[in-house]
Amino acid sequence: MKSQTKPAFIHVLLVFSALFHSYSTSVSAQEVEDENEFSYSEESGKGPSQWGNIKKEWSDCKTGKMQSPIDIPSRKAKVIKNPGRLEMYYKPTEFIVKNRGHDISLKIHWLKSAGSIKINGTEYFLRQAHWHSPSEHAIDGKRYALEVHLVHQAKDPKVKHNLAVVGLLYKYGEPDAFISKLLGNISATNDEIHEKPLGFVDPTHIDIRMGGKAYYRYIGSLTVPPCTEGVIWSVQKQVKQVSKEQVHAIRVLVHDVSKDAY
Repeated sequence: MKSQTKPAFIHVLLVFSALFHSYSTSVSAQEVEDENEFSYSEESGKGPSQWGNIKKEWSDCKTGKMQSPIDIPSRKAKVIKNPGRLEMYYKPTEFIVKNRGHDISLKIHWLKSAGSIKINGTEYFLRQAHWHSPSEHAIDGKRYALEVHLVHQAKDPKVKHNLAVVGLLYKYGEPDAFISKLLGNISATNDEIHEKPLGFVDPTHIDIRMGGKAYYRYIGSLTVPPCTEGVIWSVQKQVKQVSKEQVHAIRVLVHDVSKDAY
């Protein structure tokens, strides 16, 4: 897992904030889909420490100064009293479930729309959601059992910060209802069948509490190659619950049952 080199200096903001780092480049690069191009295992020779050397266009993975994920220091978070509310306008649409090898993802049918979020007046449309285990972000040094990223993109490529990701953390506890519904479909994606239509899904069911709650805001990057910087991150402060059985099932699907429990 990568870690951002200077997390405390981007001003992690707790709740309601719209204070952005002065980053000028528009972000449009998307995450790499083919897991064969990189790995999370250093022994493979394609691990995180080598990502920036694999391709020229992945150089941010090595030289970037605003890399995600980070360890968020909650005590240094700044409370903003006048909220720049994270507004969510999701709607049910057709999704495709995909096992990308390094995570499990939900992708929207390319002709459909699952709605959007607004951050300080700029609209970002939901493109996909994916789950990592264990969590990529940490809070005060603690990583969690699972993390979901909802990836959004502005239609206008000239928008200063073109990508916005909402992150939700999970700790061990009661089973998560949304993941319970997904696991049967995800289990059908194996080494021969990497993706399948999922039918209509309402993104608000990932967490019906989303929108207007406390969150940490910072400017970071994509967490996999090309590690492009200038991504608006909003990591929810409230932690969800997921069962150990659910997390184990996800790890089995991505061929990773070696990580310690969190």
